[in-house]
This record gives sequence, C-alpha cells and structure tokens, in this order.
Amino acid sequence: MESGHELSFPKCPNADQKRQRCQKSKKRWEIFRRDPDDFLSRLVTIDETWLYHYNPETMQQSMDWRYSGSPRPAPKNSECKNPLEKFSPASISWDQDGILLIVYLPKGQTINAEYYSSLLVQLKDILKEKRREKFTKAVLFLHDNAPAHRALSTQKKLPYLGFHYLDHPPYSPDLAPS
Repeated sequence: MESGHELSFPKCPNADQKRQRCQKSKKRWEIFRRDPDDFLSRLVTIDETWLYHYNPETMQQSMDWRYSGSPRPAPKNSECKNPLEKFSPASISWDQDGILLIVYLPKGQTINAEYYSSLLVQLKDILKEKRREKFTKAVLFLHDNAPAHRALSTQKKLPYLGFHYLDHPPYSPDLAPS
C-alpha cells in the first residue's frame, strides 16, 4: 500500500508484512526492556468499543439483580423496543492505574480526524488533572491503525500535546492496543 499502513493483517501475510510486524513489535519491546516501570507508568491507550446502557427507572429496578441466565421482566412501554438502541459507541482511554476517560459518540457523529483530535485534547486535560506525573516525560501513546488515528492532522496533534506515539503493528484480531 502507498501509505505504508495496512488496514488489516491478512490471514496469510507475505514476508514483508511479517517483517514489518516484527520490526514494530521489537521497537516497543526495546523501549519496555530498558525500563519496564517507566514504560508502564507512561503508557496511555485509547480504543473504541460499543457499550450497553441500562438506566433503571425506579428504585426497585436498580435493586433488582439477576444472574446471567435468569429470565428478564417484560419490557414496559417506556423501554426501548430495539435492543441495539441500548448500545452506544464510545472511546475509552486508560493507563496502568485505570480508566481515564470514556466519551460516548454523539448520535449522528462519526469518528473522523477532527473528532478524534478533540478527544486527544480532552485526554490531555484529564491526564493533567489525574496523572500530572505522566508529563515529567512524554506520554507513551498507543492506539490502533484506524483511519482517524492515522490521519495527518492526528499525527501532528500527538507531538503537539506531548504524546510520543508508539507505532502499532497492522491490526489483527489477536492483537488489540491493550
């Protein structure tokens, strides 16, 4: 590919794709090996996922615990008819100490470079508030190769915010950013 980034890692990679994946993994390993504690204390990750929403309407509903296999009560008129409507895309950022930021994607919004860059600014503000010590050295930042993450404007924003991007090998289901 011209950009040098593959969107997915093929089931049967060629020799060059295997070499690229090994090189990128070795770079991260070398940084880690020099000082594992420093590496882990500076590492911040972001990824997108779908989260399920359930907001109980009554005190009784909020106290009503069930096992995963127990039958669900009949839905009330006010409850969502389409179960997929209860899922929302979200961007989640975390480090070794826990979740830093969860941002739900507004309805009708797509994750493009502009939106993603605004998330990075929010993340920096949260890091300043919750993890000030991360800014004694550059934040080691890891995300996957989604188009909004690879965009030129995003790549320019990372060093501006004080984030050192760790190159992620081409995505495959066996290798998530975390």
